[in-house]
Amino acid sequence: MESQKNRVKLNVGGKKFETTATTLACAGRNSFFGAMFDENWNLHSDGAITELFIDRNPDYFGVLLDLLRTGELYIPPKIDKKHLYREALYYGIEDHLRLAKWGPFDGNRLRLAESITGPTVRKAHKIRASPNSWCCVVRDNMVNVYNWMLEEQPTITTRDYRRVNDVCWVDSDNIVVSSFYNYLDRGGIGLFCASTGELKYNFEVKDEDQLKDYTADALGVSSDYKLFSSCTERTNKKNGIGVWDQVTGKQTDFLPYWPDSKATKFQWLHGTNCLMVASCHLKSKCSINLFDFRENTVALSWSDATDQRMYRDAIAIEERNSICIVDSKENLGFMDLRSTTSSIKWRSPTRDYPVNRYPKLAFHEGQLFASFEDTISVYCGSDWVPTLQLQQSHGGWILDLSIGGDRLFALHGNKDIFDVWETPRP
Repeated sequence: MESQKNRVKLNVGGKKFETTATTLACAGRNSFFGAMFDENWNLHSDGAITELFIDRNPDYFGVLLDLLRTGELYIPPKIDKKHLYREALYYGIEDHLRLAKWGPFDGNRLRLAESITGPTVRKAHKIRASPNSWCCVVRDNMVNVYNWMLEEQPTITTRDYRRVNDVCWVDSDNIVVSSFYNYLDRGGIGLFCASTGELKYNFEVKDEDQLKDYTADALGVSSDYKLFSSCTERTNKKNGIGVWDQVTGKQTDFLPYWPDSKATKFQWLHGTNCLMVASCHLKSKCSINLFDFRENTVALSWSDATDQRMYRDAIAIEERNSICIVDSKENLGFMDLRSTTSSIKWRSPTRDYPVNRYPKLAFHEGQLFASFEDTISVYCGSDWVPTLQLQQSHGGWILDLSIGGDRLFALHGNKDIFDVWETPRP
């Protein structure tokens, strides 16, 4: 039996509910109900239970109250799902709704949840997942942002309609955008609010304390609030890596980058405080370098100077002390990231398939993901055994993929479609 002091009466839009403070406490201190447990808010007056009025839809509140009571989500047929999500956002319990909707990410149990069709044809070329299950899609000079309900937010559009080169989530609320040439004054890099599309500030590019006319491209972030971008000077094609403080927007360093081609991918290695910089281009050699910011040295430097392969993507797997590389014929290779003289060990005999220009790699909690044509393969175990293949019936070959917030997003190239894969609850 619940004690009298623990009981709470609510009047939601004219309909009365009775529950307990224990149930409402499940919503968390930062939720709408968190204020009810403030010592200045008296839920009882002279021993009687105070009835609290909430001016919201009672039908949707009832579904969310049952979610707090049981941890299970049941949505009656008359309830609109997206409106329910918005009500959960109002009450500050959207995380509870997400956890009830799908389970923790597991590549071997993924199921297609939804496919979203975009407004363009063959113009979408990148997709990035946020830490909280949002995503953004780059379409020429635009960045379309989708919240976790997959509702489109205000579009981020570049000044003078310059093509967007890359995007990067610096946290759950903010996106950094780099563009062709310098649409955002010098450097072409800006920080935007994901939910409003508002430009917060620009990142200027300086070399030897002088502003330079650089084109910004690949982006990356570190765990200590650094922002990285590959930069190519327009006049002499000089390559470099700019480093900024995400909080202040001020540049802190500029690293000359010696390979002939610009960097195409950054990845911060949390365990070693190193930055992996990969250059993978269709018509030029591949190189991979590790910059150690603790010692200000290059920990690893590798290039395919004697190899005729066309490498398409690379990803560091810290827990295995390795770097995985995929070539244009869908072969997977691995190198030891601890060795300065690393060589690639191919997972199996090389295959002479027709060239696939867009294989991509992703890694999440012991599982490796590789897109080949219209299929995503999942690899697990010490020998990277293929355990599952994910394939959609339409959309064509996969151009890009990204994992974040317990979701996998896959962007198709033939049509402007991206798939959302989720793990069902056990």
